[in-house]
Amino acid sequence: MANYDLLIRNGLVVFSDEVIQTDIAVKKGVIVKLEAEIDGTALEERDATGLYIFPGVIDVHVHFSEPGREQWEGFETGSKMMAAGGCTTFFDMPLNGIPSTINDRALLGKAEIGKKKSVVDFALWGGLVPNHEKDIKGLAENGAVGFKAFLSETGNDEFERADDDTLLNGMKEIASLGKILALHAESAPITNWLQKEKQQKGLVSADDYLESRPIIAEAEAVDRALTYAKLTGCALHFVHISSEAAIKKIEAAKLEGMDVTVETCPHYLLFSHQDLVEKGPIAKCAPPLREKKEQERLLQLLIDGKFDMISSDHSPCPYSMKDPSVYNLFEAWGGISGGQFTLLSMIELALNHNIPFTRVAEWTSEAPAKRFHLQSKGSIQVGMDADFAIVSMKEFRVTEDNFFAKHKQSVYLDHTFPCQVTSTYNRGKLIYDNGDIIESVSFGKWLHERDIS
Repeated sequence: MANYDLLIRNGLVVFSDEVIQTDIAVKKGVIVKLEAEIDGTALEERDATGLYIFPGVIDVHVHFSEPGREQWEGFETGSKMMAAGGCTTFFDMPLNGIPSTINDRALLGKAEIGKKKSVVDFALWGGLVPNHEKDIKGLAENGAVGFKAFLSETGNDEFERADDDTLLNGMKEIASLGKILALHAESAPITNWLQKEKQQKGLVSADDYLESRPIIAEAEAVDRALTYAKLTGCALHFVHISSEAAIKKIEAAKLEGMDVTVETCPHYLLFSHQDLVEKGPIAKCAPPLREKKEQERLLQLLIDGKFDMISSDHSPCPYSMKDPSVYNLFEAWGGISGGQFTLLSMIELALNHNIPFTRVAEWTSEAPAKRFHLQSKGSIQVGMDADFAIVSMKEFRVTEDNFFAKHKQSVYLDHTFPCQVTSTYNRGKLIYDNGDIIESVSFGKWLHERDIS
């Protein structure tokens, strides 16, 4: 009789403080032993000599648009794409589905879809929108991992941006429930005013789009949100921060003892405004890709430890909404499709800038698990879920054939990474292997209140 369900031998395991070659034994989806040359047999054994084993990626910021807009991206294609990138847990944002996740009925309905279709574990954000502050408690009690609000226009009529009253009332309620508010921090008054001025003059190029969403708009929104959080005691998580000016404000708040974390996305670190100029709508996002000098500042801030975690902000849409022939950049959908490439991006940056792989594991797994209280995830330790991304240091060029998203247009196409994910395990089960999703099983689990302490 086999001693274990899974034995991975001779892998270079990325722990929180070191990378060492060791064996990993798994039983019933949990890591039970970490030793060199583990004795015994397993139902599945794998030799990982020369391969790195990272903890499964926890991506707290993706947009899967099901129900209602699954033609953009749904749980099935989206979760398979995440698995192909070494992700074993994702948090789906509340805004692009119809209905948006702004009450407990919508939350529970979305969860049922995810449980049937997702091949990896997932959690769900609730939304903070005007006239729905009363729904916050029900969302929290039914398993929302936290709440999301926009300080700029969302692009979707079903999910309105939060005005100041909504923010203050929502923050007070979220604080009383011990939850976290995630914020898209760009100032609507500034961005709306600048966009209107541009469009009235017929100025709709890539440069005009960048100028309509300046760094000052991000910094002002961050500053306002921090002021409201100080007043209400609400914990904050700033998503996709793209500027040094905003980070300085967040860093000052942390030094004051405020409960705040911040993420950025790989596309702000790998790409710049020049990519929007050259590639058009596929490189459009909000906040926009910044000029090269600001991109370099962001990378240094990452190296200096000013970002807590990295998330993809995978924001897909049909081809027609990113049509490269669109002349008016303001009319194209503003989102980057690339959830599959977060771990590969961070490994590339680590190799190029002498960053230890332990920090990559911290940004992509350990820090998200700690911030959102995923007690059984985030690191490779005995007793933790057996969530692994196995990585080879062989080059990987992104093509439409190996990009698992529903729609294949992406700023990452034709990019060559110095590494590739060869296999992904979710709670000890192989879900992705050498270019193939394991179709015979669906192992996704909804991580709701009982799983998050």
